[in-house]
Amino acid sequence: MKFDILRDRLLDGLNDVTKAISSKTTIPILTGIKIDVTEEGIRLTGSDADITIQTFIPAEENGDQIINVAETGSIVLQARMFNEIVRKLPTNDVEIEVTNELQTHIRSGKTEFHLIGSDASEYPLLPEISTDNQFEIPADLLKSIIRETVFAVATSESRPVLTGVNWMIENDELVCVATDSHRLARRKAKLEKLPSNIDSVVIPGKSLNELSKILSETNSPVEITMTNQQVLFKTDHVLFFSRLLEGNYPDTTRLIPAEFKTNITLNGKTLLQAIDRASLVAREDRNNVVRFETLEGNLVKISSNSPEIGKVEEQIPVESLDGEDLIISFSAKYMMEALKAIDGQDVIIQFTGAMRPFILRSVHDDSILQLILPVRTY
Repeated sequence: MKFDILRDRLLDGLNDVTKAISSKTTIPILTGIKIDVTEEGIRLTGSDADITIQTFIPAEENGDQIINVAETGSIVLQARMFNEIVRKLPTNDVEIEVTNELQTHIRSGKTEFHLIGSDASEYPLLPEISTDNQFEIPADLLKSIIRETVFAVATSESRPVLTGVNWMIENDELVCVATDSHRLARRKAKLEKLPSNIDSVVIPGKSLNELSKILSETNSPVEITMTNQQVLFKTDHVLFFSRLLEGNYPDTTRLIPAEFKTNITLNGKTLLQAIDRASLVAREDRNNVVRFETLEGNLVKISSNSPEIGKVEEQIPVESLDGEDLIISFSAKYMMEALKAIDGQDVIIQFTGAMRPFILRSVHDDSILQLILPVRTY
């Protein structure tokens, strides 16, 4: 195997695939990157058995030669070391040659590294995924869906299924729900040609976070293929496979109240900043709890009290306030994350009582819903 390639293009590919590689893997070859060289270009593959990322670098693009292939072949190179070497090479021209089976020579300028590779035939094969259940989603929309839901997944492994986001297909609509049993984030999106024979999968939150980093570099539509065990996201020259979580995701529809006793409309950014200030005192206390109280004259009071630190109070105006008076306490962190998901728009907050879950929505967009359980403070 022998080829030369532009260093910056090789680095871009390595940056994508190394997102899938974990130093904690129990399969030694998965600490490496698989490199497949053909006349058409180079495929790089990284995996930790749960996530697999493959990227393709074409030999030629828009009439420019990116790779010159002298001899095709495959090798697995230790990921962290290979990435570091390529990053620190002195010129943008890189030559890679494999001799005596696994001896790999990396040359750039007057620098030459010799690495011992592993046999590519021992690297696990990519999951077989049929394209029957394929649909397309704009990259920007997919990034938004991930940003507006994934923060609410559970971090504890006590209920593994809650560490993922539940993607459901209902009435020609994609519905994505995340909950850690203290709060819930839901995002709906109308899409065309959604698969009819798969109605629910749970995608690990970790996978979606890594996918989001890769999507930051693309504006192309993303093709999504779902099976019972795997999901594949395909964009530009990148394939992103993720294992799905097993187990039944809880039915969250019954958590969302249908009737409300207090409705408040106000500016989301103003509320976010007030809670951020109140949390300065709240976070010194172990619960990070902020109190929210309705006042006369279309005002609400945000306050926090820590016996060791002191207290803070702030009144903010609201656009409308109807229904019963209310005093409620909640986690400042959960409220701030919910408001960030709604992204500074005017929000409507709907309450069913001081100890019942409440919901937040954007005034202008019904597709995002956030639900938070209050905290008992007495």
